[in-house]
Amino acid sequence: MRDALDATPYDALLLLSFGGPEGPDDVVPFLENVTRGRGIPKERLKEVGRHYFLFGGVSPINDQNRALLDALRKDFADHGLDLPIYWGNRNWAPYLTDTLREMVTDGRRRILVLATSAYASYSGCRQYRENLADSLATLEAEGLELPTVDKLRHYFNHPGFLEPMIEGVLRSLADLPEEVRDGAHLAFSTHSIPNASADTSGPVEDHGDGGAYVKQHLDTARLIADAVRERTGVDHPWQLVYQSRSGAPHIPWLEPDICVHLEERHAAAVPAVVMAPIGFVSDHMEVLYDLDTEAKAKAEELGLPVRRSATVGADPRFAAAIRELVLERAAAESGLEVTPCALGALGASHNLCPVGCCPARAPKPAAAGADSPYA
Repeated sequence: MRDALDATPYDALLLLSFGGPEGPDDVVPFLENVTRGRGIPKERLKEVGRHYFLFGGVSPINDQNRALLDALRKDFADHGLDLPIYWGNRNWAPYLTDTLREMVTDGRRRILVLATSAYASYSGCRQYRENLADSLATLEAEGLELPTVDKLRHYFNHPGFLEPMIEGVLRSLADLPEEVRDGAHLAFSTHSIPNASADTSGPVEDHGDGGAYVKQHLDTARLIADAVRERTGVDHPWQLVYQSRSGAPHIPWLEPDICVHLEERHAAAVPAVVMAPIGFVSDHMEVLYDLDTEAKAKAEELGLPVRRSATVGADPRFAAAIRELVLERAAAESGLEVTPCALGALGASHNLCPVGCCPARAPKPAAAGADSPYA
């Protein structure tokens, strides 16, 4: 690879995230943004927003993104990588369209996008690409010169994403009472999605039961469990479980739910469980409510000792991994030979989402892919 500090042809990095309310008055407008077009009544949104109101109407995700931005900027500066970093959200300020407009005004013409989702799925990848296409269409209608936008590959099996989670599980195990520690099971948790969405996640050749979404999570879980065994000498049984289900009850979603799983482990006389939220980059609302509130309450009801391990958040190793991914993609775009950094059985993900990858519920333009109208 060429000079490791050269991000050419890219002249900016965009952190693209979900967004979240930052006060009680923001909750319903935020949920209206999230559910736009679904015709959900405001009273129903207030009911859905009760999780946020339990935490003062504030989602931690925006502050966590600010911390990640700080970590990325520090890492880039410490390593002499001169690449400005911007931040835009899908559903709350700073909004993606406003940020892209700012980037264009600042003269950015080749943008690399980091999405705060490590895995393939419609909601974790394709929908972000649709949002990018929507924003580019808006800028085009305003007569602005459009930048070229690419998206970083999925990073679920990058060592800089895995290592903080491995250490988190080790710390959680060490925090359990000694008499239950070695018998503890590991519950690797991620966001449940409809089975139909999972089955069509990833490139077409990966489509099938669970698609790339389940395969990638299983590979991540296996890598962490193997590392824990190597470092402790104890082989902890593990399972991939799900949380944060929403939507109509008649539509099949990925199971088992974390609370059901805890009931099953207790019934099987498992002495303790470590919950590891591998599907989430940071400790945002799904982690704080579904694990730290609901699942812990279920464990307390059962008398089952549990610990919840940390997400990667703004860990310096994750920031370093993003730098490596930026330089890897920049070198590849410049026609240089690249050896992608990835662990596990699946290898490095594609740089360019192929046609048919995580298809939309209804046909809709998506940027940063082989089917992009803004190539």
